[in-house]
Formats: sequence, C-alpha cells, structure tokens
Amino acid sequence: MKRSASQLAAGETPPAPAPRPEPLVYLLGQPHLHDYLDFVRDKAVGGAEISQRGLADEWRRANDLYYELEQSEAGIADGAECLPLPPAMRPLARKLARNPYFRDTYDTLPTEIRMVELARLVVSQSSVSAEFSAELRRRLHPDMAQDELFRFCLPTDRPHPAVRARRAGSDRWVFTCDSTDFRLHRAQLIAPERVKGLRTVGPVSDILGLMVGFGSNFMSVVRSDDRLLLQNGYHRAYTLLSAGITHAPAVVQTVTRKDELKIAANEDVCDDPAFYFRAARPPLLKDFLDPRLGKTLLVQRMQTSIEIEVKTRTSTGSLV
Repeated sequence: MKRSASQLAAGETPPAPAPRPEPLVYLLGQPHLHDYLDFVRDKAVGGAEISQRGLADEWRRANDLYYELEQSEAGIADGAECLPLPPAMRPLARKLARNPYFRDTYDTLPTEIRMVELARLVVSQSSVSAEFSAELRRRLHPDMAQDELFRFCLPTDRPHPAVRARRAGSDRWVFTCDSTDFRLHRAQLIAPERVKGLRTVGPVSDILGLMVGFGSNFMSVVRSDDRLLLQNGYHRAYTLLSAGITHAPAVVQTVTRKDELKIAANEDVCDDPAFYFRAARPPLLKDFLDPRLGKTLLVQRMQTSIEIEVKTRTSTGSLV
C-alpha cells in the first residue's frame, strides 16, 4: 500500500516517481523488421505483451508501401535542393565558421553551410520524440526571421540537460543524462597548471582528462553525388518540416569515397551505403509525417549512461 509523505519514517526519503512515458514516432517498413520488434518489446509501454504477429503485419504493410513508392517515386532522393544561403544568413555563417566547436567538428572534409530541402533528406534514424518536437515547435512562429531560423538549426549557445555523476567503485565512475547527445569526448593530456584546486599527495607532472559532455549538435547532412543524408538534427528538421518550412540551413559535408563516409556518417550508413545512396526510394524525412509509415508509440523515457573504468600498470626496469 502506498504511503503518504506524512506516513514516512523520520529521515526516510520518498521514492522517486516513475519516469513518465513519452510519445515517439517510429518509421516502419525500413530497413529491418527485427529492429522494430526488438524496439517495441524492450522500450514501448507494455511492449512485451503486444502481439509479435500483429507488429510484423503492420511493418509488412509499410514495407509493401515502400515497394510501391519505389515505382511511383523512383529517384525522388536525387537532386534534393542544396541552395546558397540568403544574404541575411551569410554573416552568421562566417561567424559560425570561427566557432571552436564548429572548427573541431568539421576539420577534415569539404564543408559548407547551405539551405537544404527538408522533405527529400534521406534518413537513417528510425524514430523521433514527438514530445521533444512539440517543445521545439513552441519556439517557431509564422514571422520567424532568417537569423532566428539560422540559430534554431545551428545554435552555438543552448541549454543542456542535467548530468548525474556517481562513483561506482574505487576506479569506476558512471555518468547518466536524459539526452541522446550525451557522449564521451576524446581523452586529452592537460598541463597541471591549467587545473585549479587540485588536491594531490605530491607534485603532478601530467593530467589525463577523460571528458564527458555533448556534441556540437549542429544540424548537418552528408552529400554524396546528388543525394543528401540527414546526419544530425533530426528533431529540428522534423519539427520544421511538420510546421510547413521547406528549406533550412545545415552544415553540408561532401564525401566522394567510402573512407570519407566513415568520418561523416554513422555506423548504420557506413555498413550499407548503397541502401541510402543508391536505392530507388530510400526512407526520407517526409515519411515520418505519413501516418502509414510513421507510427506513434508510447515508450519509456530513455537515458544515456557512460561508464569509465580506470586501469593502470606501473613497471620499473633497467635501461637497455
């Protein structure tokens, strides 16, 4: 029986409320049935009790629709518009190019900032959060200025969700965050004089920094030949398209060979580039808005966890 706060023993902490489920739009029919079945079973509310046969049937109907689209919309992903920025956005683009997050993220491949056609962007991500998209939608308005649209898609200053850190052992730490953008950064050597307030048992020669945080999170696409694949910024792109906005500024990285693709795209795309860049009718951003393809599921809220465990080895020997 649930007890009220007044019934708790002195010093007893009330249990944390259960996370509230959230609606999510899942793209059916592409590319793998087992991914959809696993997702519903593991993440949807009551997913383990949902008929697998029924789920397979609805996925099959969406897959059949994609077959029809391969005939009626063959080549639709080819030639998606990738236009120059309007004059009002160009000063913002020059300023963004000097941003250290931008420089460090896009320092390898040919990169531009262009106005991309949203509906015909090829997609590899299978779901978007309808709730988060609704939050973003509240930031849009009919008379949105071009500089506001630029900052919406390519922000350099944005709030971040809280990160929870705890020590899980003498040499192990766990960091958790509600954001899917939460990630481990590259390890770096740091000079001791750059870190204030160190408590040590003696002089420090070097510091190895293992950093967790967030990505630059600019809306970005990968261009190969005449196709554009949405790499980052799915919720912003989906929100804009659902609001009737057809084109938006994005970072465009151009790849001309498979080795370059490994730098710019995610693992799913690199494992099967022909599906995204050669198929007659790959999944597109506009498919999320088609109720025959984009199904709304109620899912348990997800969080990202990063566990860091430190192992050291010291050896001393004579010089050879």
